Order: sequence, then structure tokens, then C-alpha cells
Amino acid sequence: MTVLGAVSLPHLAPEQLAAVSDAAESSGLEELWLWEDCFWGGAIAAAATVLARTERVRVGIGVMPTPLRNVALNAMELSVLLRAHPGRLLPGVGHGVQEWMAQIGARVDSPLTLMREQLTALRALLSGEKVSVSGRYVHLDEVALAWPPSTPTPLIAAATGPKTLRLSGEFADGTILTSRTAPEGVRAAKQIIDEGVAKSGRAQPHRIIVNVDTVTGPDAADRLTRCQQGREGQQPGAGATGDAQSIADAVRRYAEAGADTVVLQPPVDDPDPIEFIRFVGAEVRPLVG
Repeated sequence: MTVLGAVSLPHLAPEQLAAVSDAAESSGLEELWLWEDCFWGGAIAAAATVLARTERVRVGIGVMPTPLRNVALNAMELSVLLRAHPGRLLPGVGHGVQEWMAQIGARVDSPLTLMREQLTALRALLSGEKVSVSGRYVHLDEVALAWPPSTPTPLIAAATGPKTLRLSGEFADGTILTSRTAPEGVRAAKQIIDEGVAKSGRAQPHRIIVNVDTVTGPDAADRLTRCQQGREGQQPGAGATGDAQSIADAVRRYAEAGADTVVLQPPVDDPDPIEFIRFVGAEVRPLVG
């Protein structure tokens, strides 16, 4: 069955996280996804706030930029949330927007190398191992968590280009595709991800997660066009518009293309982003099946 989620954009003020949490929990939404965009709120703090206020909904972090965060700090913070709220946190990492990484003095020459090193070290730390590594970017000397999670933690990576898609398949347990991706783009990306999965030798399924621009209302199609206009890498046919049934139909198209999880993403100019979350859980979810 397709998992359905919704994005709570970082443009919402932190004091609105309580209302966001309540909308997600009460509507039956399966997953609420948070971003870590510079220079909005931090994803760990936001996720902790939502997890503490809810009992059921899973919270995804999509994603923490690897250049922004030391892997040991990532492991320490994630271990707290994973133990306090078992089975409800989905941690994701990504390259980060390179202009922002340069702005804070954290841009690296090889984002691919950094992602590979951080995913490898993060998995080992969260598995309770004592880790020593001297890589190009990640350096650890007998580092072990005092409170590693009690159960294995799936790690997710954001990816767009072929190299990162293949790397995600090899080193992560799931891949997040951006809202620029159309159903045909999901099919193409899955083929490349599967090459990495095959190389990894891991038997467990690799989860494909896709964000989908979603606009409702009578002028939805025009607003979606404006939202997507001028985006680099925007694929024709990406997005969902209209009423609950039309959006559910779009979700099924993405699922048929290979998406295990479809995360509906409101535009920045959505008049009521909290109502959007309720709408996804209460009205779209029952129609997806």
C-alpha cells in the first residue's frame, strides 16, 4: 500500500508547529515531512517538537545537509529521538544547496564523497559500533554512542543526478526525489537506484519517496504552473492539482511508477498550509487505498 505524507514547509513559524502536529495526528496522516533549509528552523528541533506532541504520526527529515552537520553530532541527536520515539523518525541527509553551503563556509569539493562517508559512519554509529575512520571529510577516533538506538534505523538520502541516485541505492535504505520529478522520472530514477542496491548486496527493499507539488482550488493548474516556472530540472507532468479525488489519482500514478511513499507538498503561497495537512490526511488518504 502506498504511504501518503505531507510537507510542513519551513516557512511556517516555529510557534505553529503545535497546530501542524495536531493537524497531522488528528487527520490520520501517515507521515509528516520537515525540511532543513538555510536559514529557517533546524530540523532536529522541529522534529523533536512534533514527535513530543504526537503519538502516532511518523516524522521524516528531508533532509539534513551533510556539509552543515558533523556526523557525530548527527548521530547523537538522532539517537535521542530514535530511542524516545521508536519507529517514528525517518532521518534523511542530502548534499545541501551548494550556494548556501558556500555562504556558511561549509561547501566541499566532492559532495558525493562526503555523503558516502557520512552515510557509512552514521549507519555504524547508530548500530552501536565503535567507529574509527579517516576519510576525506569524516574523521572519527574510537567514537561510540552511549545511547545507540535499540533497533536498526533506516537511513534516507536525497538524490537527483545519476551519481547520487546510484550512491543512495548503495549506501542508504531509501531515496527522496524532489518535487521536480514526474512519474516517468520516478521510473528512470528507480532503475539507477536499483543499480546501487544491487551493488550493496543488501536484501531489504529500498524505499522510493517522492515529493509532489500539490495545489488545490479553482485556479490550481495556473498556480502550479507559476510555482514550477523557471525551475532547473523541472520535468513535464510533475505535480498534482484539483480536488481530493484528482490528487488521489495523481498519487496512484506516482505509485504505479515505483514510488513507495508520496509526500504532497503545498506551494509557498498556500493560503492555509495547516489546513493542507489536514486535507491530505482526512480527504486524500481514504481515496488512495
